[in-house]
Amino acid sequence: MVTALESAAVDLDAVRTFVAAAEAGRFQDAAAELSVTQQAVSKRIAALENDLGVRLFARTPRGSSLTPDGRAFLTHARDLLRAEERAAASVRPGRRALCVDVIGRRLAPADLVRDFHRAHPDTELDVVTLPDGDAAVDAVRSGAVDVSFRAVTAGRLPDGVRAERVHDEPVQLLTGPAHELADTGAVTPTALRGHRIWMPGVGLRTEWGTFYRDLTAAFGLTVDATGPDFGTRPVLDVVAGSSTLATFIGEGSGLLWPADYDLRRIALRDPVPVYPHSLVWRDDNPHPALAALRAHLGTPAPAAGTWTPEWAGLRPAGRRSR
Repeated sequence: MVTALESAAVDLDAVRTFVAAAEAGRFQDAAAELSVTQQAVSKRIAALENDLGVRLFARTPRGSSLTPDGRAFLTHARDLLRAEERAAASVRPGRRALCVDVIGRRLAPADLVRDFHRAHPDTELDVVTLPDGDAAVDAVRSGAVDVSFRAVTAGRLPDGVRAERVHDEPVQLLTGPAHELADTGAVTPTALRGHRIWMPGVGLRTEWGTFYRDLTAAFGLTVDATGPDFGTRPVLDVVAGSSTLATFIGEGSGLLWPADYDLRRIALRDPVPVYPHSLVWRDDNPHPALAALRAHLGTPAPAAGTWTPEWAGLRPAGRRSR
């Protein structure tokens, strides 16, 4: 019996019909329960018997009764239907975890997601990190992720993909203790002219690369993008011991470094450069947690005294470009 079941391509509609007929005792009653004809019930069960290579019912003048093979199959048939229901339930809107892409697990979007989870502790989340904005938009478009936090730069989004600016993160200067600006509470962006700001890999075609290139161009700053990009920690190692190199960091970045590095966060003022984080999602995504996340985040009000690139101007959802 098990061998026959494993080798057959079982039609779940036929299995459902078999269970209904077994429980009702008559094909006519099973047909009424399933809202099909008695002939349809007979055809489905005959097809199932053919697939399994056994007789499931013995027909009698009073109706039908299960054969020994039918009684053996009934328990497994019910298990199949319960498994089908669990599988369907796992992907019904609200039953599976909301898949969220963040730019980095120690960066501001991750904190936004954590804040949302604290406010909605019963909402299951699957948090991932994709390599860049193009990969994130492609993943949203294909349905591989539900939503992504990204800066959306130049060009239109694909049809059906929407974006909404949800968080403006001030940019800060990060220096070691020997840097001449280390004890400065705040500086203007133009005051950084002539200082070396080291950001290896910022020349890559990424959304953050676009932002920092536009920032430095707007204020006449010099960014040193030389050297391979080995990640954040090697940059912090060098900056901590340098009297001439500094780097940029987001105010909400929760990066960790040894205490003896004595790194200094220096605010930028007049204006405050802000990194524009947007939420990107498919407009036909029915997951209720997505609506809850959007409501939780809201839309930032334009703040006086800030700077963002022209491409970051607030636009209605769905009209944002990248």
